[in-house]
Amino acid sequence: MAVVADPDAGRRDFSAAALEAGGFTVRTAGSAAGLSALLEDGEPSVLVLDSSLSDIDAAAPVLVLVDLDNPAEVKAVEHAGVRDCVAKPPSGKELVPRATALINLVSRRAEARQEAEALRERLRHVSAAIRGTNDPQLIADFVVKGFGETFGADRVWLTTFDDYRVPRITAQWHRSRLAPLPETLFADVDDARTAADLLWSRAESLTAEAALVQGGSNDVVLPPELASLGAAASVAVAMGEGSSSLGIIWIALLDSPREWSRAELGLIQHVAGNAAHGLIQSHLITSQQQVVKQLRQLDKAKTDFLATVNHELRTPLTSIMAYLDMIQENTSDPVSTEVHQMLDIVVRNTERLRLLIEDMLSVSRNGHELSPLQLTPFRLDRTLGIVTAALTPLAKLQNVTIALAPSADNPEIMADEVQLQQVFTNLVSNAIKFTPSGGRIDVASRSNTESDGSRWAVISVSDTGMGISSDEIAHIFTRFYRASNAMSGAVPGTGLGLAITQDIVDRHGGRIEVASELGHGTTVTVALPLTARASQNP
Repeated sequence: MAVVADPDAGRRDFSAAALEAGGFTVRTAGSAAGLSALLEDGEPSVLVLDSSLSDIDAAAPVLVLVDLDNPAEVKAVEHAGVRDCVAKPPSGKELVPRATALINLVSRRAEARQEAEALRERLRHVSAAIRGTNDPQLIADFVVKGFGETFGADRVWLTTFDDYRVPRITAQWHRSRLAPLPETLFADVDDARTAADLLWSRAESLTAEAALVQGGSNDVVLPPELASLGAAASVAVAMGEGSSSLGIIWIALLDSPREWSRAELGLIQHVAGNAAHGLIQSHLITSQQQVVKQLRQLDKAKTDFLATVNHELRTPLTSIMAYLDMIQENTSDPVSTEVHQMLDIVVRNTERLRLLIEDMLSVSRNGHELSPLQLTPFRLDRTLGIVTAALTPLAKLQNVTIALAPSADNPEIMADEVQLQQVFTNLVSNAIKFTPSGGRIDVASRSNTESDGSRWAVISVSDTGMGISSDEIAHIFTRFYRASNAMSGAVPGTGLGLAITQDIVDRHGGRIEVASELGHGTTVTVALPLTARASQNP
């Protein structure tokens, strides 16, 4: 259907008659209001409008009748809805072909848009598949299959080059009637890389005729292995990143020539870019996974080694400690006072060695084989009293004072008392080791209610020792880590005590914090929930 709108009745009738003679159903209007009413009833195939009415918004193509000697009317053809114009008064022989051609043009453009959108949708699925996997071979397979099915190709080939950014990989797709190409297709991959580098640097694609579709150059040719296959139509596009290519994709139709539109080439390049990005990311992830796997293997080997060494050390150490006890307790043939003093030193150092072995064994388990916590209710002050009393002799040898300040309410806590004794023993013994002669260690506890209503027992161990630099505080809970001043001062230790302490506190649902100033001492604060939050899993 055609709509003719023209204030001039004679010209309107002439145009309508010419269109009807050309096979159109015609409706007419003499004013803007009449035209609007017609458009409300339905969308015509074409509008033939006088220039005075051409500013109306309409989805249909518009053919404007314009007085070419009138600049104002000529300007009217610039309206967004106008597709063509014809001089008035129109000729019947010109009006019908122009209207028909305009309808066909708009129809072809609409079909092209629909095809382009369908093409984008199909390739969008390919890009989504690429993003959905980290397997480089799957990425390549998705690309070649997607291109082959989308463009109705006979063969699609993808290859990457030797490059640190991506794995060396090939993939191909072909119609069922064709035999696959050999995986060793390229006798010399340098030819392919040279072509890909040029295409990548120019952001161009290469047709089967070896002419660049975009850019106008013709000095890039297909690698001989691809050119020798004699495709009737093909396109090659580079995959790359940064300033150089890392692979090439070739799409070929063997028997049917075709032209590649700019929209198609643009979409091919877009998907190739997604493929390059996916291959780079998958290669990075694969490399990281291999590193993690190797680290886990090394960690297991370390754990097995430590477990073996601990077992081998504990066996003779047990015998040594037993014989020392027998010598010291022998009443039939007692040893002299001097020998007894020397034996005391040997016993203390043997016990110290036993504790170090136990620490190494605990860390070698890495928290995965620890026995479940044995939660029982007990008074915290009693536990702190046991620990400080046991370590007071060691402190006296160092000429260090230990002062215990019990809490005002002495709260009852639900926890594993044996493991918490190990926590506080580690903290106080550390303070003794790092506090010079004449120094002081204060152990205090209190209960605290936080803003959310939770109640906590807070225990602090403060010393007047050498302190820790602010740069190193973040590392002191790392296994085997020792502060630089401990190393330089030859303070004995393995760097395991605080790692074990943190693990036990974490398993109780608590937290541990360290405040220190180099040369002015350290305070370690442990907060433990007064309600059971401990992890029962090892």
